[in-house]
Amino acid sequence: MQVTQRPERAVRLRRLRRTDAIRELVRETRLHPHQFVYPMFVRGGRRVREPIPSMPGQFRLSVDELVSDVGAIRGLGIDAVLLFGLPDAKDPAGSEAYADDGIVQQAVRTLRAAHPDLIVMTDVCLCEYTTHGHCGVLRPVSNGTGVRDDDVDNDATLELLARTAVSQAVAGADVVAPSAMMDGQVAAIRRALDETGCQHVAIMSYSAKYASAFYGPFREAAGSAPQFGDRRGYQMDPPNAREAEREVAVDLAEGADIVMVKPALPFLDVLSRIRRMVTAPLAAYNVSGEYAMVKAAAEHGWLDEPRAVLEVLTAIARAGADLIITYHAKEAAAWLRRR
Repeated sequence: MQVTQRPERAVRLRRLRRTDAIRELVRETRLHPHQFVYPMFVRGGRRVREPIPSMPGQFRLSVDELVSDVGAIRGLGIDAVLLFGLPDAKDPAGSEAYADDGIVQQAVRTLRAAHPDLIVMTDVCLCEYTTHGHCGVLRPVSNGTGVRDDDVDNDATLELLARTAVSQAVAGADVVAPSAMMDGQVAAIRRALDETGCQHVAIMSYSAKYASAFYGPFREAAGSAPQFGDRRGYQMDPPNAREAEREVAVDLAEGADIVMVKPALPFLDVLSRIRRMVTAPLAAYNVSGEYAMVKAAAEHGWLDEPRAVLEVLTAIARAGADLIITYHAKEAAAWLRRR
């Protein structure tokens, strides 16, 4: 008698998908609020909570409001924030970035006093602080054509980035995060931190930061759009993946403690590639444009927002991210609690 074999392979796979409890038991990639870093915008004044139109649910906050919001996110299990400063005044050299009483420095001191065990990360760049909106100081050109987008003075900018990082570290930052994409920025910052007694402060470098179309809402929020040209002369070209490996290798050699890929979703292949390359902690930045797309679709009823957000964040973690910097952090942490 001939025996007909059943499709055992398909049955075996489905057995482990049958119930919520079984799916949770065998889940390969897990999200937890401890993985999230919440980016926050801080500005001057008191009792200021200014909505950001292109980023629903996000605000430009005065320091007192910032402290209040941090208390709420700590209750959700989020342990880290990344601060971006909005100065009252700008100049060509971005001097408010490295002022001892700059807005980020004030915020760090206040957060450190109010939440001693909070992980405070600070962005190290000049674009929010310069009148021209570029990430470094400009060098004059002598050919009569005016300043171009590739006229950022790399080496002169390094000194100012180092001063910014030191001022933030002295204020109490745990991690400084250089995002200017200047060659040698990690080495300059590490040297300056060590020479000023801040050896304990870690560097999270925006190592593979692409010249992306997904930064628009952030630039509105921070008032940091370039006044001429663009940043393609110093940020990475989106078609390049091998170049990201070189950037990461250089930053680690210069002393970076954590490396980053930014943006996250369009560059999940790069994120996975870097994960296979390094054992250092790897961050991914789920940027403002990615956030805004999901929010806009959800507002139109085109997406189930909690499911979509958690699917996005899981994909980023699955690709290899240890830390996920995301504006969804607060909502995602609450949704994870209700699972």
